[in-house]
Amino acid sequence: MNQLYWLRTDLRVADNTALTAAMTAGPTLALYLITPGQWRAHDDAPCKIDFWLRNLAELSARLSELNVPLLIRTLDDWREVPALMVELCRTHRIDALHANDEYGVNEQRRDQAVAEALRQDAVPFHRHLDQLLFAPGSITTLAGECFKVFSQFRKVCYSRLSHSLPRSLPTPAPQRWLAMESDPVPTSVEGLASPDQSLQTYWPAGEAAAHRRLQTFAENGMADYQSLRDMPAEPGTSQVSPYLAAGVLSPRQCLHAALVTNRGELDSGNPGAVTWINELLWREFYKHILVGYPRVSMGRAFRSETEFLPWRRDPDDLTAWQQGRTGFPIIDAAMRQLLATGWMHNRLRMVTAMFLSKNLLIDWREGERWFMQHLIDGDLAANNGGWQWSASTGTDSVPYFRLFNPMSQSTRFDPDGRFLRRWLPELATLGERDIHNPHKLNGLFADVDYPLPIVDLPMSRERALTAFRQLGEQR
Repeated sequence: MNQLYWLRTDLRVADNTALTAAMTAGPTLALYLITPGQWRAHDDAPCKIDFWLRNLAELSARLSELNVPLLIRTLDDWREVPALMVELCRTHRIDALHANDEYGVNEQRRDQAVAEALRQDAVPFHRHLDQLLFAPGSITTLAGECFKVFSQFRKVCYSRLSHSLPRSLPTPAPQRWLAMESDPVPTSVEGLASPDQSLQTYWPAGEAAAHRRLQTFAENGMADYQSLRDMPAEPGTSQVSPYLAAGVLSPRQCLHAALVTNRGELDSGNPGAVTWINELLWREFYKHILVGYPRVSMGRAFRSETEFLPWRRDPDDLTAWQQGRTGFPIIDAAMRQLLATGWMHNRLRMVTAMFLSKNLLIDWREGERWFMQHLIDGDLAANNGGWQWSASTGTDSVPYFRLFNPMSQSTRFDPDGRFLRRWLPELATLGERDIHNPHKLNGLFADVDYPLPIVDLPMSRERALTAFRQLGEQR
């Protein structure tokens, strides 16, 4: 019985639920769809698409070792997918289609349309749990609703995990050779921008590279994760998020790596390992929110009343923020890190998001879109959840009256200015105190090409508080 395995954000052979299920059921073909129009509509970053293609090339070699041919087809967007699936299943006499589930509204609608199209030929579409530890809808309140508060969600997850850990599946054994050639994997896609080639050095492709990074962090960095994770100048984070987002690593593999480091303990033991497991559960939480509250993946706020906030339209301020020219060193260094590497330190994602949405009072959706257009680890659920948390429009969000002061954040988390000097070379000669707020030097700073602050922090704080207070009064 011939099986078709549809690759999406699961670019690996080890611990791959759908691939294992397909190869267990019968001779398997793999399929990957290139959809430039859809990627543009979803604001997928050029560096992320390049990362997908590089990992797909690595995966093609691994699939070849398993005697699984890889078919590659190019469509503009997902509206064309159902008809293509019907054609492929008829051509190759496919008895069942397998894929690992995805959770955005567009992804769910696409898969429902494929299932309906295949139903006429009696070809079942098996959708597997893979990119999550728990299926959405399985972690609920006593009333059967999706959790809105992370701490409550986490408590139930810990309880479930303590009774039954999801196991990681081994790489399937090779199947019998099939008389079919794999399609070549393109190195670029026509009509899409090419990223800076230096990013390939930052982010090597393939399961082997992903596991090396995970193992190095587990052995050398996880123990200190809690104390170093907020320090952007330190190598205190795992930097496996691009591999998780593309499915080169599975959450189960990450969880088990943490448990090995923490001697099997989930919520006790080494604080660094416990904190990192919590980050895996935050990722889980935001994907469950996508399913429980679909509006958040449709450009809408989780807290509907915040849709009436008087967001400012200021193209100049927005551009200054995007390009790292705000006059606030920690903001500018973070934004330049994003532009140069396709990645930003998590603490700085919160700081820059709050600066845009609170200090500049610019709609959080502008920032969410910019991040997706540049992040190599861009993930709808995590990116949306983080932005709405910072903007106080989302589930379990920071209270509206809490605004990160960029100067305080800078001195607290980069006290000697090492991160600032790396990304703002024009400030490199300043001392440890002056570099966080160079404009206090007045005339002594006049010959340095660095912009004046684009906003007065006390004024902007009061403006944001007033906007939120008035919103509450109108309800």
